[in-house]
Amino acid sequence: MPESNDVDSEILKKVINDTRRRTKGLFGLNIMMAISDFNDHLKVAIEEKVAIVFIGAGLPLRVPEIISVDRARSCFTNLVPKISSSRAAKAICKFWDSHYSITPDAIVLEGPMAGGHLGFAMENINNPDYCLEVLLPEVINTVKPYEQKYGRAIPVIAAGGIFSGGDISKFLEMGAKGVKMGTRFVATKECDVDSDFKQVFLNCRKEDLVLINSPVGLPGRAINSKFLTDLAKGIRKPLNCLWKCLKTCDLKNASYCIAEALSNARMGDLDNGFAFAGANAFRIKEIVSVKELMAVLVDEFNSARGFTV
Repeated sequence: MPESNDVDSEILKKVINDTRRRTKGLFGLNIMMAISDFNDHLKVAIEEKVAIVFIGAGLPLRVPEIISVDRARSCFTNLVPKISSSRAAKAICKFWDSHYSITPDAIVLEGPMAGGHLGFAMENINNPDYCLEVLLPEVINTVKPYEQKYGRAIPVIAAGGIFSGGDISKFLEMGAKGVKMGTRFVATKECDVDSDFKQVFLNCRKEDLVLINSPVGLPGRAINSKFLTDLAKGIRKPLNCLWKCLKTCDLKNASYCIAEALSNARMGDLDNGFAFAGANAFRIKEIVSVKELMAVLVDEFNSARGFTV
């Protein structure tokens, strides 16, 4: 039988090729360094010429070595670390510069209002000193010396809690070269999760958004569910690990399998799982098409800029 990572690589190739058949545009992958087969997934993305790979859940200091430094310098795929501080941005840029003579193609700065795993200590998530508006100028200033040295831009992309066209306008005015949005697009017709998963977002109230400790070893933001309520009461969920998919998962002390919980939720079983969501998820009120959502965002952006169409 094939190794599990070989099977996963073939599945990833199929997903990439299926996506390519459905769009004439560029698309990317989000790959967590915390997964056990990160190296294999990254190599597949490079081989399949995926336009961009967002690298999160870890500090990707030695990523260029995984695919060879020469290939990292010349490959079609843009390598874009996801970070949560200027300190992390400096560490990556400095290491890649001194060891490989390259820079990241861009950097995503994800603030503490994001959904999913957060790169902040739990006590700092609601601390205004760590908000995206404070962090963004710091990161932009951190990458400037490397932009000057290499004569190329290192776009900083703002993420985490960005909900409206007005938000987009604000962060572009602050110097971001783009934004990355996730939560708002869950409630679209094209999103391929179960309709019950989407309904959780429509039903979500502000007080339903909770911070949890994940088996990955990071805090996370999610929409409360029976599953999370049980965990908060100290009820452990049966954990039958068939394959250690996460490098950082503490099997001995983990109270549940996060991969299984997220998969269950995606398929509509919220009694045995939960949905990660950004801090503004409660503002979602309807399911729309991506085309409709983009039109709304453009109108909001134009309104914030004082443009008339």
